[in-house]
Amino acid sequence: MKFFKYFEFAYIAFAIFFIIEAVRTWADSESRAYLYLFFSALAVFMFFFKRRFRKKIENKNKK
Repeated sequence: MKFFKYFEFAYIAFAIFFIIEAVRTWADSESRAYLYLFFSALAVFMFFFKRRFRKKIENKNKK
């Protein structure tokens, strides 16, 4: 189960990457920057979703 715990943080790394790319490309193309911001929001959502799902499974296995 430790693998899944570390994999969750990959979503945070992707979110940070997409935010940096959005800031970097904002002057060139606003539409692409909005796309990067959407992907970063999606990555943050997936982080919390996967974390909640993993904890739910861990609690179920403990019982």
